[in-house]
Formats: sequence, C-alpha cells, structure tokens
Amino acid sequence: MLTTRDLMTEDIIALRDTDSLLAAKRAMDDARIRHLPVIDEAGAFVGLLTHRDILAASVSRLAEIDVETQEEIYSGIPISEVMRTDVALAVPDLPLRQAAEVLLTQKYGCLPVVEHGKLIGILTSSDFISLSLELMDALEANEKDECDDPEG
Repeated sequence: MLTTRDLMTEDIIALRDTDSLLAAKRAMDDARIRHLPVIDEAGAFVGLLTHRDILAASVSRLAEIDVETQEEIYSGIPISEVMRTDVALAVPDLPLRQAAEVLLTQKYGCLPVVEHGKLIGILTSSDFISLSLELMDALEANEKDECDDPEG
C-alpha cells in the first residue's frame, strides 16, 4: 500500500511565522510554488500560506499602489498575520488513496505532512498529477509490450 511518505516532497521550502509577506512572495515566485508551509523556530508546523492568501492581501490592502510601495508594505507584514492555521494535515503513513480523497473532496491544493509536530514534507495535487503521468506511461508501455508479443 502506498502512503503519503511515498509521494510527498521532502525538500520543502518553508518560512518562519515571523518572516515577512514580501519574503513569502519572493520565495513563491522564485521556486514557482503556490503553497508555503510556515514553521516556528523549533521547526514545528504552525500554518500555511497560499498564493491565494497573498492575492487576497494584495486586493484588500494594496489596490492601485505601485510595486515599490506594495513591496514596502509587504515587508512590514509578518506571515503570521496572513497565514492559515486551520489546515488539514497528513501523517507519513496515511494511505495515499485517503490523502487523494481529502485533496479532491475538500478541494485542497496541498497537505502538509507532519510527524511528531514537525513538518517533514508536503503533498500537493501536482504530486498526484506527476504520479498519474508515470502510471499512464507504464500502462502505455505495458500495452505496447503486449502488442509486440507474438504470442499475444
């Protein structure tokens, strides 16, 4: 049985709850990610910041303000003021099918993976798309092998 640990990304980018919204925006832009786990000084998971959260902060607080002023404002807003703390979490041994059902039915983009309170990975809908592509390639290769088999 596949588990969350088998598919999760372990090389994660996470920021501290005291980091600024500007640092979060830059980290997301640089890494081309939409979900940013937030940890405290001990590495414990404390929240999640999404691209949508940043957009919501932009629209509500920064309407019609130039980029330089936006960045100045972002630099003064700690992530803790914008992040979500009511986040669904996964544990590493959660069956992968169950994690997929949570993502699909709850329309979540990711599940932070936590073990003993510490963030150890993140499972995203993109991870499942990658898995689907791998499975389709394997199925197609298997079908090709069956067609090429003179006994088949």
